[in-house]
Formats: sequence, structure tokens, C-alpha cells
Amino acid sequence: MRKLLFIWLVGVLVSLFESCSEPRQVKYVFYFIGDGMGVNQVNGTEMFLAELDSVIGVKGLNFASFPVRNYATTYSSYHGVTCSAAAGTALATGEKTKNGTIGMDKEQKVPLYSVAVRAKEAGRKVGIITSVGMNHATPAAFYGHQPRRTMYFELGKDAIKAGFDLYGGGGIIQSVSPKDSTNLFDLLHESGYLVVRGNEMFREKMVELSKLVVIQGGLQTTLPYAIDREEDDFTLSQMTEGAIDFLSRGKQGFFLMVEGGLIDYACHVNDAATAFREVEDFADAVQKAYEFYLKHPDETLIVVTADHETGGIVLGTGSYQLNLRVLENQRVSLEKLTREIRELRDMKSNQVAWEDVQELLAKNLGFWNTVNLSTEDEQALKNCYRETFSGKTVEMVKNLYSENEPIAQLSINILNRLAKISWASGGHSAGVVPVYAIGVGAEWFNGRLDNTDIPRIIEALAKYE
Repeated sequence: MRKLLFIWLVGVLVSLFESCSEPRQVKYVFYFIGDGMGVNQVNGTEMFLAELDSVIGVKGLNFASFPVRNYATTYSSYHGVTCSAAAGTALATGEKTKNGTIGMDKEQKVPLYSVAVRAKEAGRKVGIITSVGMNHATPAAFYGHQPRRTMYFELGKDAIKAGFDLYGGGGIIQSVSPKDSTNLFDLLHESGYLVVRGNEMFREKMVELSKLVVIQGGLQTTLPYAIDREEDDFTLSQMTEGAIDFLSRGKQGFFLMVEGGLIDYACHVNDAATAFREVEDFADAVQKAYEFYLKHPDETLIVVTADHETGGIVLGTGSYQLNLRVLENQRVSLEKLTREIRELRDMKSNQVAWEDVQELLAKNLGFWNTVNLSTEDEQALKNCYRETFSGKTVEMVKNLYSENEPIAQLSINILNRLAKISWASGGHSAGVVPVYAIGVGAEWFNGRLDNTDIPRIIEALAKYE
């Protein structure tokens, strides 16, 4: 009896010790940020995927099934609605700042240093990758310190100064200022970075070098939208997989930030089908990290969140139903639809017949084929055609990152309405954003969260201090 009592007491003491001890140190950190990815962007994607399987409900994305599911507030120092620069700075440094500011305090006087910088100082390898420009607001917040997010040249130089092991994106945004005569590509080369283009070159060069910048190639500064992707296009999933292989060489561990930046772009133009496909594509990148986690469950932490919500998307317009499946008929993004209309204008010297426009919309959106249009919608399209193909200068619909043909924007608006989706604006909202976590210390992300809490928790779990 005494022996059994002794064994029981030892068990109790061991349990108490384990419950009071600090969590294991995180060796591998994945920090995923879906730019503009609010709660309804995630839920809408899951409901859209379910409707494609003829199910009313959700078809769960991988990260939405992580054991920790929470929300975070996003306001900036002086605004209830944040911009990407201030939100990126909060997610990177744990400090709020003024809208438009990258990696500096709200008075724009003192530099703020990110969790990625702390990881580098702690001896970890560091990678910062995105589907948009590598010196765009969110990635730049992890290495840059500038009062204006549009100081792309200076932010590019900040990336070189930070000296992270890997940068990646659709491209590099070049400054338009004439005083910046030096090309960022040249500066990167002079600083020991090799700029590689595409997945094949990335795979080839990662075994030879310790400092890389990987981009899509060509003149663009973003990856193609998932909905527009062609066979040879670089993907965020490929970039993530390559980054894992590159950063996991050696035994020091790594910190990897991955941004799905094109979710935001699609939401700024209120393009629901493109946004949902981008969230799905973002989940494909998360899957690469999850597969790594399964091999290293006792050393890995994955956190998935967003910097803010974009567009104020609403699922349902008062009729107590959704028709998200109609979005399956959209084959291209609003931006590519605009390009195709422009090409039609050029090819026909702007003498474009209504039947030509009908054919283009039928091919790309299913109008008049699989998507039935009301008399009112068809008349609205015809009126827009007459106004914009009359030989006069066309006034494009201007958005934050693009300018689109009026008839293309109208067509996407009609498809959204048929899907029972509405939008509040072409800007950001103050809605809370989701937070998902799995791995060592994931439970620390429970409870009420602000965006500034997330990098502080990561820093503590990984012991970067």
C-alpha cells in the first residue's frame, strides 16, 4: 500500500512540475499573413468551396482547423482603420504606429525592430517572402524603417542592411524618383545577394549560396493571381517550399514570414471569385509549413493571421441565401478581364461590336451561357458598352493598385450580386482578423488579442530576447 502511495505521489509531483515548467523553445517559426484576409474572406472561401461540391456549409481550409482559433484587433495609433504599413509594423514589431509608416514609432522618430530582426540576432536564419513586391508594406515592416511606405528604394536598401538570408516576392518595386539613379538589383548584387527568377532557378541556386532574392521574373512586381495562373508561373506555395528547404540547411533553426498579398489586391477591387481563389492559394502555402511541422512537431510553431480586413465583404444580401457557386464561372481576374478588353480595343482600333464584347464576357464569366442575366443587367452592360466604346477617351475605374475598364468592373459587380455578395468599400475596415496557431506554445494565442501581441508571443516562445 505504501509503495502504491509513493508511486502516486511521484506521479502527482511530476505532473505539477510539467504544468509549471516553461514551454519548449520553438526552433522553427512560420508566420503567415493574409493581407486583407478578414473573417468573411476565410468563411466565404470555405463556403464557396463547399458549394462547388454541392454542399451548403463549409469545406474547411487547413489552417482554419488548427487547434487554436482566435481573433485580433487591428487599429493603428491614430486611426480606427489601419493601413497595411501600420498593421504590418504592429505584426512585425509589437508596436502600433501612424498609418503609412514602416517600422518606426508613431512620431516617426525612432526605428522599431521586428521579431525577424530579433531572430537574426539570436542566430536563426530568416526569410521574408510574399506574393507581391518584396519591398511592399507588409514584408518591408519586418526589415525597414521609413516614414512613408512608398519609399520603395529606401526600403530596398533597408532590406540589404538587415541582411536576412532570403527575400522573395513577385518582383521588386523600383522607385520612380529621378534622384534614385542606382538600381536596387545592382545594389543587391553588390551586397552579395543573387537575384533568381522562378522556381527552377531558385532550386538550382539555393544549394550554392547563402543570400538569395527570389522573384517571378519579367517586369511585374507581383505573382499572377491564382485564377489567372499559367503552367510555368511561380507560386507562393513553391516559394514557401523552397524557402523551407533553403532555410532548414544547418541546425540553427529559422524564422519565415509568408504574406499572401494578393488577397488584399482582389478585395480592393471587390473581386470575390479572385479573392476566394487567393485565400485557397494561401492555404496551399500554409500546407507546406504544416507538412514540415508534422516532421518536427516538438520544435515548430505556425501562426496564421491577417493585417486587416479589406472591402467589408458581406456574405448574403438579405434574401437568406447564397449563390457562391455562380463564381465558378469566372475564369479570370478583373485585371486580366480589363487587359483582354484593352487588347480587343487595340486589335479592332476601338471599333468593337457589341457582339465582340458579349463573346468575351461569355468566355470569361459565363454570361448568356451558364449565367442567366436579367433584362436590367443586360441593358446596364449595353449602356456601359455604348458609353465606353463610342470612340471617346475611356475613364477607367481607379482602385488602389489598378485601373479597370468600366464594363469589366460592372460585369464583376453583377456576378458578385448574383452570388449574393456585397461590399462596403474599396478600402480597409476595422473588423477583427482571425488568428490560427498550431505547434509548440500555440495555446499562448488564446484569450483576447491585439495585433501587437502576436510578435511578442512569438519572440517569447522562440526566446529571441
